[in-house]
Amino acid sequence: MGLSTHVLDTMHGGPAAGMEVALYTTQGDAATLVKRFTLNSDGRSDAPLYDNHSLEVGTYRLVFDVAGYFRARGVKLPEPNFLNKVSLDFGVAHTDQHYHVPLLVSPWSYSTYRGS
Repeated sequence: MGLSTHVLDTMHGGPAAGMEVALYTTQGDAATLVKRFTLNSDGRSDAPLYDNHSLEVGTYRLVFDVAGYFRARGVKLPEPNFLNKVSLDFGVAHTDQHYHVPLLVSPWSYSTYRGS
């Protein structure tokens, strides 16, 4: 089933196209970079982050460059800005299920949930 993400820009009311994201595996406080990618025009990665054969039970981290995205969109952010990078740590317990990690974000707030 695999792992995927999707980011919606709640300030502008659409996908967060062009946002930079990094995926890590984690073990305790240690994090290992798996890949960096840029969200496409629909606010998603072009391919699953892990497909159903390569996703493993364990802990992961997605880091979203929120400030960089909003600056690139021409949003004037205060210095220092309220949100810089949003880091989401989550666990995968069942590799036979799909793990979808959406992010709803503005320069001042974010929310997430386990999607389908």
